[in-house]
Amino acid sequence: MTESSRPGANALSDSAKTALGWAHTARFLTTASQLVHLPEGDLGEIAFVGRSNAGKSTAINTLAQRRQLAFASKTPGRTQHINLFAMGPKDAPDTYLADLPGYGFASVERSAKLRWQKVMADYLEVRRNLHGVVLMVDSRLGFTPLDKQLLEFIAPRVGTGEVKLLVLLTKADKLNKREQAASLASAQEVLADLATDASDLGMLLFSGPKQVGVGDLAETLYGWTHAHNAAAAAAVSAVATGDAAGDAAASPAADATDLPADPAEPLSPV
Repeated sequence: MTESSRPGANALSDSAKTALGWAHTARFLTTASQLVHLPEGDLGEIAFVGRSNAGKSTAINTLAQRRQLAFASKTPGRTQHINLFAMGPKDAPDTYLADLPGYGFASVERSAKLRWQKVMADYLEVRRNLHGVVLMVDSRLGFTPLDKQLLEFIAPRVGTGEVKLLVLLTKADKLNKREQAASLASAQEVLADLATDASDLGMLLFSGPKQVGVGDLAETLYGWTHAHNAAAAAAVSAVATGDAAGDAAASPAADATDLPADPAEPLSPV
């Protein structure tokens, strides 16, 4: 389990600068109200999830250095689409960021809540492109019951290592150092219940306005993306190698009994 963004640690490493340069390539791709409207293919996806007003839009916009890339509805809980953002080269993106609707706001009608609970549940449970989840938690409030429900829901995929998890403790600039340390300790306690030998869990303090944790977030997502793509490429290569070996094994070998007689063989005596 990784912990990052200690108060006052603002210097950027070379790897963080590289990751931030990559993050700045983020651009809007599409919006979908149902899973069937999401892009087909094998490109990986990293989902940003969290309670309404937890700071998802701020985190994405800060990461990308784009003021209005991720749109924050004036009425919390009203955004009811999955918004995808492409990352990496324009002609060959290497991952998508998926901004999922916020949850937990009472102003949303019950029917809309139920519909979006189903869409989000299906996405988090069965979307095979998903390889990472960034859960936004307001550092001042800690984990709400809904946050814990979401963790329980994704626990099977996180436990096997299929999906990596990062808890982003947002609005950390509103806390003093003692409160920040307490927030990290609380998050570590919650994540301990999800930890397995295969899981990849992390947490970090974050503040868009104060640029706390931005480099760490970029490095984490950059690392996830390139590890996922390397594993996918290795899997494709292994399948291709296996197919080639199978074709070779299936080719009939020359039978010694079918070989022509040696022309130099001496004639039998009469």
